[in-house]
Amino acid sequence: MNTFKVSVQETSNKAIIKFELNQFITQHQSFEFNNIDDAKASPLAQQLFYLPFVKKVYISSNFVAVERYNIVEWTDVQDEVAQQIEAYLNDGGIVVEDTAAPKKVPVTVYAESTPNPAVMKFVANKKIVTALFEFTSIDEAKLSPLATELFHFPFVKRIFLDQNYVSITKYDMAEWQDITIELREFIRSYIESGKEIVSSNASETLQKSTEQLDDQFENLDETSKAIVNILEEYVKPAVASDGGNIQFISYDENTKNVSVMLQGACSGCPSSTYTLKSGIENMLKEMLPGKVEMVEAING
Repeated sequence: MNTFKVSVQETSNKAIIKFELNQFITQHQSFEFNNIDDAKASPLAQQLFYLPFVKKVYISSNFVAVERYNIVEWTDVQDEVAQQIEAYLNDGGIVVEDTAAPKKVPVTVYAESTPNPAVMKFVANKKIVTALFEFTSIDEAKLSPLATELFHFPFVKRIFLDQNYVSITKYDMAEWQDITIELREFIRSYIESGKEIVSSNASETLQKSTEQLDDQFENLDETSKAIVNILEEYVKPAVASDGGNIQFISYDENTKNVSVMLQGACSGCPSSTYTLKSGIENMLKEMLPGKVEMVEAING
């Protein structure tokens, strides 16, 4: 069982703080509680209402948002609340009873083309996974009920899941104008039904839990760590907006060669291999002078 980790996120409303979790606590449903009586169906919310400054509790798929009364400042109490939520969840505490009525938040999904003509990005209005996953076959997709279902469509070749979107690579047998609406509606309906997107142990099984990724990073040499940080800050946000991902594979200190893997829409894209390779190569050479000679881009 994965350990729950809570991170504190500020919001545009100074009275409200989000306590974001590294895994899901509801089946893509949202709940809002205005007082302790209102929260009878949520033992977690009830516990939070025992704190005298808590005005309202909002529970969603991977976060708990709390609105405070003005008797305190969040900077004085937010760490304590984060620890309380973390301890409660790691002790097996119930978040919301099955009888609770979720707040109706319509699920919307829109299709977005990518630079790769074989890939379409389907974007939801809510977070669907807490880590990224890529599956190239129905056998690989055992840890993702959604991906398994999608592979039943004969034209689905590859599936990439990240944050709030699904990138689908199609076989050439189908044209996007003939299948986009069907896929979009299937994904929307699947999410809205509250079904499991990926199994709760998927991150840990695939070595993608927060702790495992942190350990992997700490075991890298200093140059590799610098490369990872540059990719995370400057490259990943750009490729994510196109429905893809770039993953650091290795750095050879002797040859000064860097290997990265292209995933999602970037994988197999006619233009991305060259563009990313040359773009990343120039960036790393400039930011890490004398440390990088060449970047090898591998399709995932």
